[in-house]
Amino acid sequence: MSVESHWATLRQHAERLSQTTLRDLFAQNPKRFDELSANQDDLLFDYSREKIDQAVIADLLNLAQAAGVEQWREKLASGEKINNTESRAVLHMALRDGASANVQVDGEVVADKVHEVRERFLQFAESVRTGTYASADGQKFTDVVNLGIGGSDLGPVMATLALHPWHDGPRLHFVSNVDGAHIIDTLKPLNPASTLVIVASKTFTTAETMQNFGTALAWLKQSLGDQAGKHLAAVSTNLAATRSYQIDDSRVFGFWDWVGGRYSIWSAIGLPLAIAIGKVQFEAFLAGAKAMDEHFRSAPLAQNLPVLFALVGIWRRNLLNYPTVALIPYDQHLARFPAYVQQLDMESNGKSVTRTGQSIAQQTGPVIWGEPGTNAQHSFFQLIHQGSDVIPVDFMVAANPSSSADFADAQAHQDSLLTNVLAQAQALAFGRDEATVRADMQAAGLTPEQIDPLAAPRTFQGNRPSSMLIYRQLTPETLGRLVALFEHKVFVQGIIWNINSYDQWGVELGKKLANALLSFVQKRVVPNDIDSASAGALNHINQLRR
Repeated sequence: MSVESHWATLRQHAERLSQTTLRDLFAQNPKRFDELSANQDDLLFDYSREKIDQAVIADLLNLAQAAGVEQWREKLASGEKINNTESRAVLHMALRDGASANVQVDGEVVADKVHEVRERFLQFAESVRTGTYASADGQKFTDVVNLGIGGSDLGPVMATLALHPWHDGPRLHFVSNVDGAHIIDTLKPLNPASTLVIVASKTFTTAETMQNFGTALAWLKQSLGDQAGKHLAAVSTNLAATRSYQIDDSRVFGFWDWVGGRYSIWSAIGLPLAIAIGKVQFEAFLAGAKAMDEHFRSAPLAQNLPVLFALVGIWRRNLLNYPTVALIPYDQHLARFPAYVQQLDMESNGKSVTRTGQSIAQQTGPVIWGEPGTNAQHSFFQLIHQGSDVIPVDFMVAANPSSSADFADAQAHQDSLLTNVLAQAQALAFGRDEATVRADMQAAGLTPEQIDPLAAPRTFQGNRPSSMLIYRQLTPETLGRLVALFEHKVFVQGIIWNINSYDQWGVELGKKLANALLSFVQKRVVPNDIDSASAGALNHINQLRR
């Protein structure tokens, strides 16, 4: 069967299931959980509360095979240049030794380069942690400020917060926004004499990062003078530029064109994380990702977590026509995980043309958004439960607290989290019908006159899909598995949509226009050839500026 034939079959399934509800599906099949869940060791993916059944899954798997997911998976791992618009391999798996052995890019053995740089940046991280590499006056660094944006920021920010219980190195701070408030507010309470600044920019030309670097460098020089360079490290390939700022080559760590920014946390971009948690735990983080890589590459598609996760997303986006997904981790340490996945998913699969430049026949990447539970329940869950749009939810939760040694009531707090996440998934799936609402109010002693106006607002339609990821504990290894799971999910969806998930040309035009406008903003003049809306905005800004 052709790919289009599989899409046609799936559309028939969507029409069939539109006539039933999740409540009905569970009543008809008490074994839904057993049949519609899968695991990799302790990590469980439960999709039994999706508007789906085994027949749908079977045809989604047929679609994945027809789209060539298995063949493209091997191309990914073997270093073939699947990023066709930039003629680049895509080898973030190689950064955690999860790619094919001895894979080469342009004649170089990738593993050799990876291990060399990894050893260097992990050794440097340890030297900062122990004080072997010290400040200009010989004291240990107490604070580290990472300057980056996009993938050079979101990954380290997310992972450093996620692994806070393992954070026993210097205090970490992250600056990404070119808004001066971000860097000024970050530097203000710090002592330049004990602060290390990491500049994360492959080319050492990223506009926002370099502007923040200029401010940080001036701050360091004001106190340290010519010694400021000793308080700098860089993740960059532009050695000429880093040397011009007196950053010794021993404190410069590169990465490669076959690593996209949003896939680079495993590389030297992870230096701040390594400084925070140390070499042993950073290697556990890599090992977790490698374990997921091996599962992705070897597990049959029907038991393959990234494949199943991706197919559920395809079903939601393309057959049920849901344009957004709420990602809700029930873990405060994962507060930045939704933002990280936003970039990973939306920058990768936010495309409208195929690999060959044709308009795509299907809708692509959904809008990913979310906040941690239980805060989200008291914020936007009203819309998710009773709003006019159906919004699928991906829940994440650990069975055990990640900080059990920190305080006596940790398990009691975790029990509350677990209770809440299970209750929310249950309420979304099954709701509460009007008859039950009326019976409950009658049992509470309300009269028919009191019940009538309250019955409809208190009724929950239910039949709203969700999936759940459950794992033993949020450890470095678990975080590595989770991030790799989402990476591979994005890959599978991109293959099914026949798009290039590894370029991001949509980011470039805004950068180019901003560079062209900068001199006009600085000089407070309005160019003659600009559109009227921009001209009006610039005129108004100039009137308001001091």
